Formats: sequence, C-alpha cells, structure tokens
Amino acid sequence: MPSLLEALERKYFAECEFENAHEPELHKRRDLPNDFTVTKCGGRMEFSIFIPRLSPLTSVPALLVLNDCDIDSAGDFESIREKCQRVRELDLAQNKLSDWSEVFSILEHMPRIEFLNLSKNQLASPISSLPTAPTINLKSLVLNGTYLDWACVDSLLRNLPVLQELHLSLNNYKQVLIDAEEAEQRLQETETPEETELRITKAHPALKTLHFTGNPVEHWQEICRLGRLFPNLEALVLADCPIRSLQAEENSDTHRYFPSLRLLNLSSAQLDSWTAIDQLAKFGQLRNLRVKHWPLWESLECTEHERRQLLIARLPNVEMLNGGGKISNDERVDSERAFVRYYMDKPDDERPARYEELQQIHGKLDPLVNVSLKPDKRVKVLFTYNDVSESRFVDIYLTVNDLKAKLEKLVGLSPNKMRLYYLDQDYKEFGPEEMRFPNKQLYSYNIQSGDEIIIDAKK
Repeated sequence: MPSLLEALERKYFAECEFENAHEPELHKRRDLPNDFTVTKCGGRMEFSIFIPRLSPLTSVPALLVLNDCDIDSAGDFESIREKCQRVRELDLAQNKLSDWSEVFSILEHMPRIEFLNLSKNQLASPISSLPTAPTINLKSLVLNGTYLDWACVDSLLRNLPVLQELHLSLNNYKQVLIDAEEAEQRLQETETPEETELRITKAHPALKTLHFTGNPVEHWQEICRLGRLFPNLEALVLADCPIRSLQAEENSDTHRYFPSLRLLNLSSAQLDSWTAIDQLAKFGQLRNLRVKHWPLWESLECTEHERRQLLIARLPNVEMLNGGGKISNDERVDSERAFVRYYMDKPDDERPARYEELQQIHGKLDPLVNVSLKPDKRVKVLFTYNDVSESRFVDIYLTVNDLKAKLEKLVGLSPNKMRLYYLDQDYKEFGPEEMRFPNKQLYSYNIQSGDEIIIDAKK
C-alpha cells in the first residue's frame, strides 16, 4: 500500500522530462524567430512551433485531496514538509491509516494545516503516548465512521487545544462516556452502573461546532454531557439520532448546558410531544432550528403551513426554521395570531403556556370566518348524444376515462369508441373543447353546473 508521500507524488509530481530519443533531427534557422525550428523529414522541411513547458510543481495546493488511496503510512517526513508547505486542508478519508502517532507527525510536518478529514480510517485502536504538538493549528477534524472509543476522543481533544469544529457522526455511539470535571461530584453522589465507565476530563471551551449525526443516542442526558464538555458550543447537529425526550434524568433544565447554542438540528428524532418544542423555546440564544420528520408531525391533523405557524408561535427566539429563509416580522405576527385562534376553542387544560403570553400581546381575537374555496365535488351537467340530452350529477374528480366508462351504459358506446367535448355555458361562442386526455380530471376543465358535455361516436 502507498504512503501519503507516494500518493501525492503520483497525483502532483509526475515525470516532466522531454522524451526526445525518437524525435527527428531539429535544425535552427537564422532567418526564423527563436520559437521556430525546422524538421528534416525525407525531402521535405517542416516548421514547428514550440511552447515552453511549465516548470514542475514544487509544492501541492492548499487543498490536498487523497481520499480512498489505500494510504497506510506517511512516508519521508522531510519530503512531506517540503512538498506540503502550502497545505491548509487535507482529506485522507477512506484510507488505511491506523497509527495515531503517524497522523500527528503528519500534522507537525504540515504546520499550516487547519482542516483534516480522517473519516473511515482504521483508527479505533487506543492512542498511546501522543507527542505534545504545540505547533499544531488544527481547527476542524472529521472522524465520521471511525468508531473511536471515548478514551481516544478525550486524548485527541487534549492534544488539539485550538480545535473549533469536530465531526463524530456515524460512530455507533449509544452513550457519551466522557464528562467534564464539574460532573464528578454529582457522579459520586448518584453513580449508576452505566456511569462507572465514565471518564472525567477537562472541558474544551474552544470547540464551537459539533456534528453527531446518525448515532443511536436516545437520552438527552448523554447530550448534556456534550454540553458540559463543550460549554461554548454554538452549533450542534443531532440529525438521525433517535432521541426520545429532551428531559434529562436528573430533572435539570434541558437548555442549562447550552448557553451559547445558536444552531440545533434535531431532524428525524423520535419526539412525539409539543413539550419538546416548549423546551427548545427555553434555549435563549437558539436562532436556527431543524425539526423535520418527527412522529409528532405525522399525528397532527393540519397542513404543513399550519404546522409551521404553530412552530413559529411557540419559538419566539428562532429566526430560521427547517432550513427556510429568515422568518419575517409579518410571518411571525400572522403565526402568533393563528396560534391564538387555533387554541381559543380548546379546553383550558389543552392550552399551552404560550397561549396566555400571546393573548396578552395580540388581545382577544375574533375567529376567522370559515370560507371554503374548494370547488363543489358534484355538479349537474347536461349530456348530449345525437339529438338526446339529459342532465346528470357528475363527480368532478373523475378522470375523462372514468367518465367514459360511466357513460357506456347511457349511450351504448364502448369507451374506446367514444369522443367527449366540453362546452362551457359562459363561452359558447368559442365552441366545444375536445376532452382528449384520458387521465385528466374533470375539475381541471373548471366544469360548473349547467355546462354541457357532448358525446360523439368515433368514425
């Protein structure tokens, strides 16, 4: 398997020598510019123009992508330092790296590197006696699908003091088995068998963004540990985590350990109660929230627009919801008023606390007049075949084919022998329109009571 050095040399430092062994003899002519040469080819003289080759690369670009190259080692570190002096982002995903000391040596010899992707490398073994690396400026580290144990994660964090963004997605974490020192006293007082494996460590205030997607964590107390580990967290992605409640077992406030959190992604959580939304409303700095694909939404008897209104009204601090644009002031006011009207006819025990707050803001509202803009489902249409006409009710959600099947008994024609023409009573001067599309529904013709459908036999 190749080393990192061999892989980048194959990609960026291929041989650039001229191959002149089999070229015809070249002659300079004094009467021609320097860029011209003359080639003897039999009895003919052919002119050639030569474009100078670019000099070979002396270093690789700032973004170095070597994913899925079967790399299992670094190679000569001094050559790496020379060739990778400009590298700021390094993608080594899906390789065969297994030695953490090798990884840290790579970082030491790429002093400008700020981003490193090690996803799907075989790095699950414990980190042993990592060298102290004060020159490492790594700010973003991706470890998706590496299945690192928590002791390994802790050792990494201790060696990366300026790390700002960490990706730990798809690592099959059911629990978070490291916690900050402030939790030690609580653990001594209420230690459970599951918590005996916990590793107490120092908090990491530099980390701002954590991606934790696709881990089978169900309990919010595990997420609270992440909040204690990273007290200045601003973005937390928990998509596809089957979290069932936002209440920690110790009955502490859901938001207590996330004082700076501005972005939270809880899409595809297993939350089925509005209580979870009310708890999210307590996150004082939360501005961007994603809560798609919850069981709660499937149980509601309302449109997607109505659901969005109910969410906006319950979340006074959120400015962006489910990836949409920024919530405007008009949309918020409309949502809050719709929320008040939604709950005004509900029993007191079904009204959330937010109802009283919004009623004080908007006052007592009159219910909206229930005006249905849907077309009538059945209309009375005049059917004409030859010289016979008959009025009948017809379902406007039938297709043209369905209507032909129903008319078969009335006129004695099979559907494939039948043509239909629609005549609008208000636009008779324009003549009838053939209903030629078999799967088109009748309402799309804007059929009204009193209109006419003419039946004709195909010739």
